[in-house]
Amino acid sequence: MKTIKVLVIDDSAYSRRTITKMLDELPEVEVIGYASNGEEGIRRIVDLKPDLVTLDLEMPVMDGFTLLRIIMNSCPIPIIVISARNDDERVFKALELGAVDFIAKPGGAISVELINIREDLQNKVRSILSLNMDTIRRRGSIAPAVKTADVRTPLVERRIGAKSSVDLVAIGASTGGPPALQKIFTDFPQELPFAVLVSQHMPSGFTKAFADRLNRLCPFPIKESADGDTVVSGHVYVAPGGFNMIVELVNGETVIRLVEPSARDRYVPSVDAMFESVAALYGERVLAVVLTGMGNDGSKGVKAVKGGGGQVFAEAEESAIVFGMPREAIATNLVDKIVPLDAVADEIMRTTGKVRP
Repeated sequence: MKTIKVLVIDDSAYSRRTITKMLDELPEVEVIGYASNGEEGIRRIVDLKPDLVTLDLEMPVMDGFTLLRIIMNSCPIPIIVISARNDDERVFKALELGAVDFIAKPGGAISVELINIREDLQNKVRSILSLNMDTIRRRGSIAPAVKTADVRTPLVERRIGAKSSVDLVAIGASTGGPPALQKIFTDFPQELPFAVLVSQHMPSGFTKAFADRLNRLCPFPIKESADGDTVVSGHVYVAPGGFNMIVELVNGETVIRLVEPSARDRYVPSVDAMFESVAALYGERVLAVVLTGMGNDGSKGVKAVKGGGGQVFAEAEESAIVFGMPREAIATNLVDKIVPLDAVADEIMRTTGKVRP
């Protein structure tokens, strides 16, 4: 069994001890060192060469953001941010800078509730064995997208009078999903000829900040969905953490319903639940997209989408931070296209009737 060597960087001695104790419970994990600030953390990364770093963001001397910029541009390695829940926007800045995932730290740095992250921390550290290190090294730090009109190549109709047969694009993602979704949405044109639903595995309290961030970067409306929202073409709806997002027909309109996850839903918001719901309502008018993430969420939903006559894309292994979800989707033998992240937006537009000139 490969040993995962972990470096813990946090200015709180209590947090360092607690995180180490939780990781020491895993036989395949070895905590090889600690650091109390970013400057010390960089030295320890260079000296110890860990497989994974857990990183606090707010620290003296050098904060986590500066460390991320330096490390992801010089010697990229997997970094999991462990941050207080009131740092929503900071978390997404860290993901934009190259962190592969994050864990919400409850109640602040010295809270005894820190032990509550145990299962999430252990699962995400184990996932290091599935990470695509080539992708992490190639990606390094990604530049922030700019919300502007003149940098985009206009789209043209595929043929005179062409009309899209796709009314809804449903996207599912997990580990590595936030920057992947940002890439897709900022690659889209100014207006979308379809609605988009997104189920991104994320804890409650963070999805609104994520949706708000995307909304600031993109020219079309993006929001965290609310129960009863009417699905409107050209709009993007992000499932709130802690709930599954499904759709139903009410008085001739498609309406979003937020439902409590069932016992079978290992991952929430459930991609399977979303795919199955949109397949039943939209049939051949839906395009489902499975992006990076660990586990198999989405594979059952892929079968439902194809059974209803819809289309399915999966992210290619070469660009996925974790190939688990796309691999499981592809294993159904029902995926229509396997697409690298850089081409996803164009392939969606091409499939729905518009192409780059």
